[in-house]
Amino acid sequence: MSRRPAPPPTIDLILPCLDEAAALPWVLARVPPGVRAVVVDNGSTDGSAEVAARHDALVVHETRRGFGAACHAGLLAATAPYVAFCDADASLDPAQLDLVTGPVLGGAADLVLGRRVPAGRGAWPVHARLGNRAVAWRLRRRTGLAVRDLGPMRCAPRERLLGLGVTDRRSGYPLEVVLRAALAGWRVVEVPVGYRPRTGRSKVTGTVRGTLQAVRDMDRVLRAAARVEGGLDLAGAG
Repeated sequence: MSRRPAPPPTIDLILPCLDEAAALPWVLARVPPGVRAVVVDNGSTDGSAEVAARHDALVVHETRRGFGAACHAGLLAATAPYVAFCDADASLDPAQLDLVTGPVLGGAADLVLGRRVPAGRGAWPVHARLGNRAVAWRLRRRTGLAVRDLGPMRCAPRERLLGLGVTDRRSGYPLEVVLRAALAGWRVVEVPVGYRPRTGRSKVTGTVRGTLQAVRDMDRVLRAAARVEGGLDLAGAG
């Protein structure tokens, strides 16, 4: 008897990845049934792509370095009607994905951001938390959105997300998504999710240098938004 083909996924989970071979087995084992993992390898040298493939993830290769470049490559490769994003370093638990996907699938929100709640010592370094707090404050002032975190775990409809025309390919990508969504009148909701100490060495916000670079990237996006004053053309942010 031949097996029936599996139904296409409703959600593609995009996991930007740079040298996360140690974390990926735990992360991919926690992906809920019916959700397809899309691991975007951004130039790993530790065999991350091979690990992801062994755990049945769709592996996408993006040679252009940058968090936004990896996110966008995953968005282009996705085929499900909804996409979610999650860090691949085991700091976020994919088993909590329904917290951010539920309101979108249920029609209560257009974009859901997972507000990180630290669970364990060292989960969120002080410098990273302060940088995020400052950017979130500026985001609230500019958009009026009641958000306190940029939410690396998030969910939105794929086609509408593509339609926002996000141009940043570095650390400003998550912020530009929220800015453009707010300007487009999206219903943006924030929900709490657990935030654990990451597995392995941090490349970005776990270091002071990485945090400063991320804040500079986000500041560039905010300044571009200020120049257009309510328009949707943020082309200068990329």
